[in-house]
Amino acid sequence: MSAGYPRRIVCLTEETTEVLYRIGAGELVVGVSGFTVRPKEAREKPKISRFLDADTAEIEALEPDLVLAFSDLQVDIVRELGRRGLNVMLFNQRSVAEILQAIRMIGALVGRAPAAEALADQLAQRIEELRARPLPRRPRVWLEEWPDPLISGIRWFDELARIAGADPLFPELAQEQGAVGRTIEAERVRAAAPEAIVGSWCGKMVKPAQIRARPGWDTIPAVAHDQIYEIPSALILQPGPAALDEGLDHLVAIVDSILAESPQLPHLGPRRA
Repeated sequence: MSAGYPRRIVCLTEETTEVLYRIGAGELVVGVSGFTVRPKEAREKPKISRFLDADTAEIEALEPDLVLAFSDLQVDIVRELGRRGLNVMLFNQRSVAEILQAIRMIGALVGRAPAAEALADQLAQRIEELRARPLPRRPRVWLEEWPDPLISGIRWFDELARIAGADPLFPELAQEQGAVGRTIEAERVRAAAPEAIVGSWCGKMVKPAQIRARPGWDTIPAVAHDQIYEIPSALILQPGPAALDEGLDHLVAIVDSILAESPQLPHLGPRRA
């Protein structure tokens, strides 16, 4: 790595940690989010934050020359770190294109631009291959990010489902920046009659029986045919490489499973909730 680039980096969310490791810069990471899952070796680093709160004194004690943050929801943490004189970069990616851009930007920040370009290009190529694959039809799915109140999938979740071959409900909600704007009445979902439900609930366990028990939902084709799927939030709700490969692969498997036995009747596939 060239001199003059950051050598001690704190990551307030998992996806920046994952990017750094995947471009060969994992040795720069000196602090991580407590929610970090991948890579396994990153879990051994000091855990200095959760999503909405962080130990800013402990972060300062690590003497980072760069702190990487994500989302407008971390603005208060970023502000306090700035007051302490630290360099902070806040990413706010919401779309697949912005995730790829963030990967390239992170690589440039740490002097690993070629490796980041290669990673982003590899992920983008896979995405384009999946966009182009022929499908007999696009199953209509409800993407659920939270059960109470009901919140529809964030923009990159929606986009990845489309890339996988699904037709998610309520595409206008996916454009909303925050979760409040993606809140929806249960009756609207019921009336839309999705043929499959794909949930990813960060920090929340939702059982199929709870979904079936929602008033009137027993008439929804997805519920009537037991087409309720779950993708671990660490694979789809972190806007980084994992969502674009492992998370996307789960969505592809779900779409293929729905289409497998009949062009009309959904079929239960992997990752069932």
